[in-house]
Amino acid sequence: MSGNHDNLRRIKEIVSPERLWNPLLLRTLQLIAVPAVILLAAALAVAGSHALPRSLSGLIGVGPYIVLLLGTAISAWFNRSRALIMLASLLAAYAGYSLASDLGAQSFALRAVLTAFAVLVPFNVLLALAFPERGVRQYRNYRWVLLGLAEILVVIWIAYAGRSSLSGTAWRDVLDHWLLRSPPTPIVARIMLVAAFAAALARTWPRRGPKELRKEPRPLDMGIAAALVAFFIGCEWAAAPLAFGAFMSAAGVILLAAVLQESHRLAFRDELTNLPSRRALEERLTGLGPTYAIGMIDVDHFKQFNDDHGHHIGDQVLKLVAARLAAIEGGGTSYRYGGEEFCVLFSDRTLEQALPHLEQLRKDIEDYRMA
Repeated sequence: MSGNHDNLRRIKEIVSPERLWNPLLLRTLQLIAVPAVILLAAALAVAGSHALPRSLSGLIGVGPYIVLLLGTAISAWFNRSRALIMLASLLAAYAGYSLASDLGAQSFALRAVLTAFAVLVPFNVLLALAFPERGVRQYRNYRWVLLGLAEILVVIWIAYAGRSSLSGTAWRDVLDHWLLRSPPTPIVARIMLVAAFAAALARTWPRRGPKELRKEPRPLDMGIAAALVAFFIGCEWAAAPLAFGAFMSAAGVILLAAVLQESHRLAFRDELTNLPSRRALEERLTGLGPTYAIGMIDVDHFKQFNDDHGHHIGDQVLKLVAARLAAIEGGGTSYRYGGEEFCVLFSDRTLEQALPHLEQLRKDIEDYRMA
């Protein structure tokens, strides 16, 4: 029985995702899968909309409001300013679209609103990505409120100015320019969308530098990029209210899921070393079986090293040590316990089975020479 158990354990190690895939690639694919499923669900909802009962027709128009308002509230609660800015922009865009649609599908107001928000939503995202994430409660965020109000007032002014016989002609000439002509999405808006999408992807991907210091993709930045895709599809189908609402809802759901994923990552993963945190270890310990091994690891003389070389260099050392801990073999999972202390957990392993891997890890770290 013991031999069969060992063989089964070896098979699990060989076919584990971490063995078959690069961990960063695997994590990236996992992050892409969530928005991809949401976008597919939105497309299927639009395709099957003719089969919806009439009792749900009211929900089609209200649904995007519910999703976007909920996402905005949760983003504020979790202190994620970038998500809040994009969700608020999407909410304003959908509200403007709904109100202008009442004036007619061919009205100047609807055309002006679509053109304006097709440009303003990616512009706001691009502006938010240009600044570091400082949370919703940062005292300078009143500037975003003022900017949002100014944008809404300008859009309302243009929409109403188009109804005038004098100014309306001038504004129609502006919107007839080949850069702003819509629908579909104006060229200026496409440029802004591509720029915002590229900026979000640039923040999503692990930063350049030594392999040991790279970080895994951030769910929120990936969510922003995917939400921009959903918004673009919605703009392309703006002539169909159901499709526009479905993809605006999809953008909201994508951002909402990204905020929750990001919050989970911050709660259960150490920001400096990118290892699972002590909280993640405590959660894991509650589900262990009768057989396991735990190794506690401490960086010798780290306090003295910090005093001699500074905390910045000390942080680099912790990152390098953590990178080697993350690559431990034998089925071990590494955690940052606190300070310069780490923990390696071998579930379903005895101490005798875990010791060779821990010793090899100790030797690898001991032999490493910083450049």
